[in-house]
Amino acid sequence: MSDDNIKTLYVNVKELSFKEDQHVDDLTQFLTEEFPQLEIAREGNEIEINMPSTLSNRAIKLRIKKFLYKKNLKEGFRPISLTDPDKEGYTVKERKQFEFTYY
Repeated sequence: MSDDNIKTLYVNVKELSFKEDQHVDDLTQFLTEEFPQLEIAREGNEIEINMPSTLSNRAIKLRIKKFLYKKNLKEGFRPISLTDPDKEGYTVKERKQFEFTYY
Protein backbone atom coordinates (compact mmCIF):
# COMPACT_ATOMS: atom_id res chain seq x y z
CA MET A 1 0.00 0.00 0.00
CA SER A 2 1.23 3.48 -0.73
CA ASP A 3 1.18 6.20 1.92
CA ASP A 4 -1.71 8.15 0.40
CA ASN A 5 -4.00 5.14 0.84
CA ILE A 6 -3.32 4.92 4.57
CA LYS A 7 -4.80 7.03 7.36
CA THR A 8 -3.91 6.99 11.03
CA LEU A 9 -6.47 6.81 13.80
CA TYR A 10 -5.66 7.15 17.50
CA VAL A 11 -7.53 5.52 20.37
CA ASN A 12 -6.84 6.92 23.83
CA VAL A 13 -7.31 4.09 26.34
CA LYS A 14 -6.06 5.82 29.49
CA GLU A 15 -9.25 5.28 31.52
CA LEU A 16 -9.66 1.70 30.29
CA SER A 17 -6.03 0.97 31.17
CA PHE A 18 -6.57 2.48 34.63
CA LYS A 19 -9.38 -0.02 35.24
CA GLU A 20 -7.34 -3.00 34.02
CA ASP A 21 -4.38 -2.98 31.63
CA GLN A 22 -5.31 -6.40 30.22
CA HIS A 23 -8.43 -4.87 28.62
CA VAL A 24 -6.21 -2.74 26.37
CA ASP A 25 -4.26 -5.78 25.15
CA ASP A 26 -7.55 -7.60 24.56
CA LEU A 27 -8.86 -4.61 22.56
CA THR A 28 -5.80 -4.56 20.27
CA GLN A 29 -6.14 -8.33 19.78
CA PHE A 30 -9.87 -7.99 19.03
CA LEU A 31 -9.32 -5.23 16.44
CA THR A 32 -6.55 -7.27 14.78
CA GLU A 33 -8.88 -10.26 14.48
CA GLU A 34 -11.78 -8.15 13.14
CA PHE A 35 -9.61 -6.25 10.63
CA PRO A 36 -6.50 -8.21 9.57
CA GLN A 37 -5.46 -5.32 7.27
CA LEU A 38 -4.86 -2.94 10.21
CA GLU A 39 -1.44 -2.13 11.61
CA ILE A 40 -1.88 -1.58 15.34
CA ALA A 41 0.79 -0.26 17.69
CA ARG A 42 0.42 0.61 21.36
CA GLU A 43 2.36 3.40 23.01
CA GLY A 44 1.51 3.79 26.67
CA ASN A 45 -2.14 4.79 26.94
CA GLU A 46 -2.65 5.27 23.21
CA ILE A 47 -3.30 2.82 20.40
CA GLU A 48 -2.19 3.94 16.94
CA ILE A 49 -4.09 2.34 14.07
CA ASN A 50 -2.81 2.59 10.49
CA MET A 51 -5.66 1.63 8.22
CA PRO A 52 -6.69 1.84 4.57
CA SER A 53 -8.36 5.16 3.77
CA THR A 54 -11.33 3.24 2.35
CA LEU A 55 -12.17 1.93 5.84
CA SER A 56 -14.43 4.32 7.78
CA ASN A 57 -13.65 5.61 11.26
CA ARG A 58 -17.17 4.62 12.22
CA ALA A 59 -16.30 0.95 11.59
CA ILE A 60 -13.52 1.21 14.18
CA LYS A 61 -15.85 2.92 16.66
CA LEU A 62 -18.46 0.21 16.21
CA ARG A 63 -15.85 -2.53 16.81
CA ILE A 64 -14.72 -0.77 20.00
CA LYS A 65 -18.37 -0.71 21.15
CA LYS A 66 -18.70 -4.41 20.26
CA PHE A 67 -15.56 -5.20 22.26
CA LEU A 68 -16.88 -3.31 25.31
CA TYR A 69 -20.17 -5.19 25.02
CA LYS A 70 -18.46 -8.59 24.80
CA LYS A 71 -16.29 -7.83 27.85
CA ASN A 72 -19.30 -6.57 29.85
CA LEU A 73 -17.73 -3.11 30.01
CA LYS A 74 -20.52 -1.40 28.06
CA GLU A 75 -22.13 -0.07 31.23
CA GLY A 76 -18.87 1.50 32.38
CA PHE A 77 -17.20 2.78 29.19
CA ARG A 78 -17.99 4.32 25.81
CA PRO A 79 -15.95 5.51 22.80
CA ILE A 80 -16.18 9.25 22.06
CA SER A 81 -14.37 11.40 19.50
CA LEU A 82 -10.95 12.78 20.42
CA THR A 83 -10.91 16.47 21.23
CA ASP A 84 -7.29 16.90 20.03
CA PRO A 85 -7.32 18.95 16.79
CA ASP A 86 -4.05 17.35 15.57
CA LYS A 87 -5.22 13.76 15.91
CA GLU A 88 -8.23 11.89 14.57
CA GLY A 89 -9.72 9.08 16.59
CA TYR A 90 -11.53 8.11 19.77
CA THR A 91 -11.18 8.11 23.53
CA VAL A 92 -12.57 5.23 25.55
CA LYS A 93 -14.20 7.25 28.34
CA GLU A 94 -15.61 6.04 31.60
CA ARG A 95 -19.33 6.68 31.84
CA LYS A 96 -20.46 9.01 34.58
CA GLN A 97 -22.56 7.05 37.02
CA PHE A 98 -25.44 8.89 38.58
CA GLU A 99 -26.78 7.69 41.87
CA PHE A 100 -30.11 8.92 43.02
CA THR A 101 -30.97 8.78 46.65
CA TYR A 102 -34.56 9.13 47.73
CA TYR A 103 -35.56 10.40 51.12
